[in-house]
Amino acid sequence: MTNTAHARCPPDLEPLRLTELMRCGPTQAPVTSALLLLNGLVFALMLLAGAGLWHTPNGVQLAWGANFGPATQDGQWWRLFTALFIHFGVLHLALNMGALWDVGRLVERVYGRLRFALLYLGSGLLGNLVSLVLHGNQAVSGGASGAIFSLYGALLVFLWRERQQLDPGEFRWLFGGASAFSLLMLGMGWMVPGIDNAAHGGGLVAGALWGSLLARPWTAHSAQPRRGPWAAAVALALGSAALWVYLPEPSYRFGEELKARAAIQLFLREDQRISQRWGSLLDTGRREGLSFDQLAGQIDTDVTAVYEKSFAQLMAADPGSAAPSAPTLETLQTYATQRAQASRDLAQGLRTRDPAKIQGALERAQKPPASQAAQP
Repeated sequence: MTNTAHARCPPDLEPLRLTELMRCGPTQAPVTSALLLLNGLVFALMLLAGAGLWHTPNGVQLAWGANFGPATQDGQWWRLFTALFIHFGVLHLALNMGALWDVGRLVERVYGRLRFALLYLGSGLLGNLVSLVLHGNQAVSGGASGAIFSLYGALLVFLWRERQQLDPGEFRWLFGGASAFSLLMLGMGWMVPGIDNAAHGGGLVAGALWGSLLARPWTAHSAQPRRGPWAAAVALALGSAALWVYLPEPSYRFGEELKARAAIQLFLREDQRISQRWGSLLDTGRREGLSFDQLAGQIDTDVTAVYEKSFAQLMAADPGSAAPSAPTLETLQTYATQRAQASRDLAQGLRTRDPAKIQGALERAQKPPASQAAQP
């Protein structure tokens, strides 16, 4: 974009003013407007999918692409991108979109549409990577704030680079305001739980580097960038490599956790069916006059074998001891073993005509079903 205002360097020229650029409408800042619409659309779709208006459980954000170490590092690296559009309630969305509209229009106008898009997305990805390094296993994170902080970083770089062409009062107001806002928000992030300050700080630094890398002359009187873009490119490359090297190993793999949850749900359904079948076998045997050996054979086939298979499926699900499903999985494995043993004892008692063994097996069979045994 060109500007008809001239530099302050020659004494007879007027200084540049950015106030009008801050008041532009949606059509003059199409990338910013598109980001606002996209964030709002994603939030609306999440509401339709069961998210809460004021607060959304982490599970909803996780399903829609929030950043979380066990999931992101389990091959779902796209979460570093999708997390930029995931918000935890309407207040979270409104605060971020207000800040994006406020600073985004100016940064888009001074950097240009393509550079602005690269700056926003590139810095947002790096901010989420910083978040992953610092607390990827402990928090489910999302939101546009890391990318928005990058816009403030890039704005500070632009203002400082073009300070000789700007109105002194406007420069002090804009540079001081952007600096104070960034520091205030970072300070609040240290004090208020639940704020992803890692993404904020990472986004701010990444934005300053991207802003230096994507610098372009604002007017014919702008200083030509020399070593700055190269230094920024090297810093971005080295910083990204360092973050990658220092990524902590996730405490568990989310894909394995999902498999474990599926195995648990399958076992609970099977247990309900087997429990009903167990009772019906005894009643049917009495009505139809089945021999003890015949009844024992049916118990072996319809109860014991199924529990043994279910136990093997539960054992095959191994998400790791740190996974949320691990305690439930261990409880159900114990439960399946006990039920299989009770059915074997019942069948053996029937074959040997041992009333005590039959009675003991039936008493163990009356214990709570797996859905209750699995509860904490």
